[in-house]
This record gives sequence, structure tokens and C-alpha cells, in this order.
Amino acid sequence: MNIETDNIPLQEAYLILKEIESSEISSQRDFAGRLGYSLGKVNYLIKALTSKGYIKLENFSKSGNKLGYRYVLTPHGIKEKYRITSAFLKRKEAEFIKMQMELEELRREVGKG
Repeated sequence: MNIETDNIPLQEAYLILKEIESSEISSQRDFAGRLGYSLGKVNYLIKALTSKGYIKLENFSKSGNKLGYRYVLTPHGIKEKYRITSAFLKRKEAEFIKMQMELEELRREVGKG
């Protein structure tokens, strides 16, 4: 499976999986606020990643009588997060190299003036 061919942009999948792995957020509204996404977008991404088996909803006890939920990465999700992180890193490195080349070109133009 390839995240990008399944209509889940690489950066968005990376950010959601990273946020799930690194926090105790249990609310899609909280994810939306932290990531700057709409609630609908977060809902779509979480449903898509859940349907692929990358994340699941897990019960946990918040207080004495209440049950709460949190999102957790599945073993398959952990592997996929590693793959996505690697692909995301390669993409960002390529963008960085391109930007460095553009900056150098601009410096040459300014130096000629």
C-alpha cells in the first residue's frame, strides 16, 4: 500500500501518525487544533488510516467511573510511520537542496548588479 496513491497526502499522514505516537490526544478536535487542520480533514485522515490498520482506538481509564479513548499506532502503523517518515525526509531534503540552488542563483544575480 502506498499512502499517496490512496489519496492520503504524505505530509498529512506523517503529521497525524507522528502526533498519535507522541501524545495522549484522544479527541479529533484536539488533533485539528494542534495540526491546524479542520475537524472534517482530521476525521477523514483518521478514518482512512484506521481502515488501513495503521491506527486503532483504545480504551483507557480517565477517572474512577469514566472510560475514555485514545488513538494508538498498531504494529503495522509503526512500520508504516517509519516508511512515511523516511519518504517525507527524502522529499524535504530534495526541497532543501533545490532551495539552496535557487538561493545561490539569486546571490549570483545580486552580485552582478
